[in-house]
Amino acid sequence: MKKKKPDHIVYDEDNERYDAGLKPYATDLGAPAITTNDTAAWKNANINKVNKQIKAKYEELKAEYDALITKFEYNNLVYSAKFNFEPVVGEVYHLYKNKEERPFLSIIAPTECSFEHLGSFRLNAEKMWESL
Repeated sequence: MKKKKPDHIVYDEDNERYDAGLKPYATDLGAPAITTNDTAAWKNANINKVNKQIKAKYEELKAEYDALITKFEYNNLVYSAKFNFEPVVGEVYHLYKNKEERPFLSIIAPTECSFEHLGSFRLNAEKMWESL
């Protein structure tokens, strides 16, 4: 029968050796106390930083989304307008309302006609209308 070692002595009975030096923590009664760090301040500071970063990214994405929706609405407006010609990429066209309140596309400048001018647009290489 093996003699039991005192509690403050770290002995591995399986390997039959002392292993206090191999432990990742202090084993001696005179060793400094193990305390946990106060991480609340660190967490709060980083939560605040992360929240600001996420808010900034959200605002960037929202601005991009709003710009994309505006482009979509302009393209929808111009493509749904009446025109009897094939627009040329890079040229400027003008959108008007006719007497029946329906939009139509024309090459005539707003200074040269009396229709209600809705906007001027240029067709880009991707076949998207850009508001001018």
